[in-house]
Amino acid sequence: MSIQQISVFLENKPGTLKKMTGVLAENKIDLRATSLAETKDFGIARLIVDDAISAINTLKEHDFVASLTPVLAIEIPDEAGGLDKLLEAFDNENVNIEYMYAFSGGKSVNSAYMIFRVADTKAAEARLVGKGVKILTQEDIANI
Repeated sequence: MSIQQISVFLENKPGTLKKMTGVLAENKIDLRATSLAETKDFGIARLIVDDAISAINTLKEHDFVASLTPVLAIEIPDEAGGLDKLLEAFDNENVNIEYMYAFSGGKSVNSAYMIFRVADTKAAEARLVGKGVKILTQEDIANI
């Protein structure tokens, strides 16, 4: 049930991020979430989109260096303590988080969405299923 995150390597200079978002916009690829980490010379944009395969092919056609990474997308209640309850499930199941980021909005005004990179998504899914954790599919992401 993991989804595909796109990681795009971007030169750290003015206009590079805009060029990437322009390519996505021109090709009607809808961003659901994004995270940007940078160093002195380059950045890594992590993207969750409605159609990951179309997006990565489009980016590569426009000379962007991009790769797909499986991540967990989890819906949580958009309320105080929502993330804490989810992290308790991760802790109880001994699932280590490498990084995470969030987004809100979509059709459900009472939900927020967390993206988690873990070492083994399949093992994490198996441990979290049945613990009250709502793991989203790529189709779910496309319909948010």
